[in-house]
Amino acid sequence: MSGARDEFASAAHAFARLVRALPADSLDGPGLGEWDLRALVGHTSRSLITVSTYLQDPASTADLAGPVEYYAAIRAFLSDGDAVVERGRQAGRDLGSDPAAAVDALVSQALADVDEAGDPLITVIGGFGIRLSDYLPTRIFELAVHSLDIARATGVSADLPAEVMTAANVLAARIAVELGTGETVLMALTGRADLPPGFSVV
Repeated sequence: MSGARDEFASAAHAFARLVRALPADSLDGPGLGEWDLRALVGHTSRSLITVSTYLQDPASTADLAGPVEYYAAIRAFLSDGDAVVERGRQAGRDLGSDPAAAVDALVSQALADVDEAGDPLITVIGGFGIRLSDYLPTRIFELAVHSLDIARATGVSADLPAEVMTAANVLAARIAVELGTGETVLMALTGRADLPPGFSVV
């Protein structure tokens, strides 16, 4: 649990630093797809919010064995793009007039909640039960990917710690293998082939 907690803290603090570095007038600018930057930051902040929220909803069984199984199981729930877009927009609105301060508060709350929780079984999207230590790597992954999205949208460096980049890349490769696309990813990573257009492991 300590390793997952420390990597989650590193990813969360890196995201908070990135938000603090954003120009004040950039939040209405482009973010990702249908999201403006505020909505993209809001969506990213949900990786903090869900930790605190799901800790309030214990599970009786571990339906998912780890983060790879989590992503394989929730693919159907992520297919409702309109709902995902609106949750991001609402989360962006919820950040209020000082998004940096709001994100700092979310980081502090999520880390305090994790430190108090131990390693319980929690209920996540889809009603699945999963151990907290197996859920946190999914939040590290989301914080890393979306921090890079924010950096690409703004030109502000995400400056992600090496341990966060390692955790996110390893999980992406493991998901690819689980989904039967491990060969595709390996050939691309070794310069032997290009990834298909629109390819994603999530």
